[in-house]
Amino acid sequence: MALFTRCALRRRRLLFSFAQSHFWTFDIHSQQHACSLQAERQLHNCDCCQSIPSASICQFLGLSTRFISSPKLHLNQLYRAPCCNFLHSPCHSISTADGSEDKNGFHKVLLEGKEFKCIEASLVEQGAVGLIFLNRPTVLNALSDSVMHEVVDALQTFNAMNEVGAMVITGEGKAFAAGADIKSMKDKNLLDIYMSSFPTKWNDVAHIQKPIIAAVNGYALGGGCELALMCDIILAGESAIFGQPEIKIGTIPGMGGTQRLIREVGKSRAMEMILTGKYFMNAQEACQRGLVSRVIPGDNAKLLCEAITLAKQISEQSRPAVIMAKAAVLAAYEIGLQEGIKKEQALFGASFGLEDRKEGMLAFVEKRKPQFKHK
Repeated sequence: MALFTRCALRRRRLLFSFAQSHFWTFDIHSQQHACSLQAERQLHNCDCCQSIPSASICQFLGLSTRFISSPKLHLNQLYRAPCCNFLHSPCHSISTADGSEDKNGFHKVLLEGKEFKCIEASLVEQGAVGLIFLNRPTVLNALSDSVMHEVVDALQTFNAMNEVGAMVITGEGKAFAAGADIKSMKDKNLLDIYMSSFPTKWNDVAHIQKPIIAAVNGYALGGGCELALMCDIILAGESAIFGQPEIKIGTIPGMGGTQRLIREVGKSRAMEMILTGKYFMNAQEACQRGLVSRVIPGDNAKLLCEAITLAKQISEQSRPAVIMAKAAVLAAYEIGLQEGIKKEQALFGASFGLEDRKEGMLAFVEKRKPQFKHK
């Protein structure tokens, strides 16, 4: 009976989310205008302006009262989520931190040999899902070279692990990422940009083979919006707001924002956002336009739970087939239709060399669940 009740509640929640995404109607222009006005009203009330320089994005955006007011979501609190099975794997690639427990009584499962300062990286769902928290909540998870190098390092480590089938990125606290760290960029010149790994290294996120899910809570602005766009699937919390305000500090998006945003929301809407640095997009409009897959009702914990559940579902599929499918879909971004179809056909043919393809078809015929070996 308890199992039946949980399933019924889950179906009801999914139906509610679907209804939000597809059937709610509203005035898009008034919604986006309200988002911008709401941010601007907070201009002089930004709690973090003491820790971020005056030229930063946070100063001219401020904090929004629409943010979730629940306590900070810490990595170890995830183990308490009732709808996700956050168990760690005894595989050789992970270890507990000296076998000690944190203040909540849970073991942290860390990547072996990795000591990150700006992010938290761990494995959940019996080691099948890699989880990354952007962990600079006092500056709304502003992105710097150090942050992005750690993000790329963690993603590449997860990508190389046979146990991991998909990854999730989210932000600690009230924001996904409110933009680039202006303090670390304000003194750079033209030569510094071209001689450094910025922004080339940042775009390495888009080169990861395995699927990446962005769980966007709060502001995803500037580089934060671009980071989300580099992920394969975006799930948004009800407080999510997307924008590209770089023009307000005399520059333009530099992590693919001008290229990827137009493909998601169309030329006119992308131009409006990029050329004004205003008219941000809220979660409902982002879902309607296809920028995000779904809007998840509830707090950050529910959003993250849904993202990890989705990542777990992906990880249960044949991992070589998932990588092939991702490559085929991404080809639509990079090449024309006919060339894309040729690539799809080549990858489709290549899948017939997989043991998992044979097992999957045999299981279908025998009406049983496939037992994929990921090869």
